[in-house]
Amino acid sequence: MKKFWNWKNRTVTNQETQEQVQERTLFLNGTIAENSWFNDDVTPKLFREELMAGSGDITVWLNSPGGDCVAAAQIYNMLMDYKGSVTVKIDGIAASAASVIAMAGTKVLMSPVSTMFIHNPMTVALGNSDEMQKAIEMLHEVKESIINAYEIKTGLSRAKLSRLMDAETWMDANKAVELGFADGILQREEQSSDVPAPTASMMYSRANVVNSLMEKIAAKCAIEPKSGRSVDELKTQLNAIKNYI
Repeated sequence: MKKFWNWKNRTVTNQETQEQVQERTLFLNGTIAENSWFNDDVTPKLFREELMAGSGDITVWLNSPGGDCVAAAQIYNMLMDYKGSVTVKIDGIAASAASVIAMAGTKVLMSPVSTMFIHNPMTVALGNSDEMQKAIEMLHEVKESIINAYEIKTGLSRAKLSRLMDAETWMDANKAVELGFADGILQREEQSSDVPAPTASMMYSRANVVNSLMEKIAAKCAIEPKSGRSVDELKTQLNAIKNYI
């Protein structure tokens, strides 16, 4: 088992009540479960035990390109079921399965230079056409379950979320906040609140870029018909050639 998470706990003083409270921080870095949690009872159990070993609010620092959707779904459910507040802070990337985990945050904050990426689930399947159809149906159900998490967090329609996933969408912090995938942007504690937040946002769709590129290539590579000879003339010449064969 390769752990992709790490806990850091410390006791701090609540400035308002002067009570000693436990500050819990969870770091999720790298690929989510390189070895799938599917049919794995030990690893999820260990994660849950560590999660439930303490109480109080949790800060989750998330930087992951994604990974196993089964593990991501279980972590999402565990964080959603946790009694304390869960603040997710994305300091690098929350892509694919990692974006699902981010949706469990009571509050989701993104670094100004971080990104989020959502797309349709993928798999590798072997077998006959019936087995391929089963794989297609399974992927459809997985997509619907992922949309459930996005819908709860963003409030966007399922149709729009499906289109964003179809387009394989990259979002910067501002666009993620605009669409509801995040609640705010991380700032230095000493930064003045009077400084206006940037208004520009960016969303990148790989599918749109590829389609646009293909259209440009097609336009550049289009073969223009030579002038002076019609299609009918070419057909007549071709038939004449056939008569000699």
